[in-house]
Amino acid sequence: MSTGVIIALIIVVAVVVVAATLTLLARRPPGGRALRRRFGPEYDRTVARHDGDTQAAERDLNERVKRHGALRVLPLEPAARERYAAGWTAAQERFVDSPQDAVAEADRLLGELAGARGFPDGDRYEEQVSALSVHHGHHVHGYRRVHRAALAGTGGDRDGGADTEQLREAMLEARDLFDHLMTPDRQDASPGRARGTDDAGESQAARPERTRRFALTKDARRTESAGTAKGSEDAEDTRTSAPDTRSHLPWSFTGRQAKGS
Repeated sequence: MSTGVIIALIIVVAVVVVAATLTLLARRPPGGRALRRRFGPEYDRTVARHDGDTQAAERDLNERVKRHGALRVLPLEPAARERYAAGWTAAQERFVDSPQDAVAEADRLLGELAGARGFPDGDRYEEQVSALSVHHGHHVHGYRRVHRAALAGTGGDRDGGADTEQLREAMLEARDLFDHLMTPDRQDASPGRARGTDDAGESQAARPERTRRFALTKDARRTESAGTAKGSEDAEDTRTSAPDTRSHLPWSFTGRQAKGS
């Protein structure tokens, strides 16, 4: 066998080995940085649930991607978006008087909204959260917190109940997922919709203020409201006590004065 033939065979074998290696790498499920980028905080939580076993956690996450990665998010009708937005606002307002009921309502709304957007129904909570983690890994944990708090209120959670501030924090974190599920996609954006407002008629600029007020404790809200009212009263007193600087001109006489003159 000539030297040229041997070199040619070596080159062919090398090419075959490289091609086989590249094929195996292409078929290999994504890991490391790719999974961290996709799942965000959910990646670290999954590793923690597997007692620090990164390989087991990545197998878990890859299995989720395999099951739910091709899920098609459904459009949300404007009327449905308006109903969900109004429902969440009502839950936040209800929190002041009944935090546990508000959290239960938030849990129900999230499960129903996720189902409407094409994720598994809320009756299959674990499967729904698994699918949500694939597409909303950076925000799904808020749903878990609200769901656990809702179960605690019905005695269905062995960990016991949470205090009011923990419930408030859970609802604030869950609001992030709610907002992402409510965000219109290209296929469900109506052409006649006014920019800068959502379907509930609330301006986007007003929503952060509503959330900020919700994040305050009841005492802080009461103090802030009292300060606002005091400021309004002071402004009113200033207006009423200001001297009348208008000139008393002849045409300022009343009709009776003019008639008697």
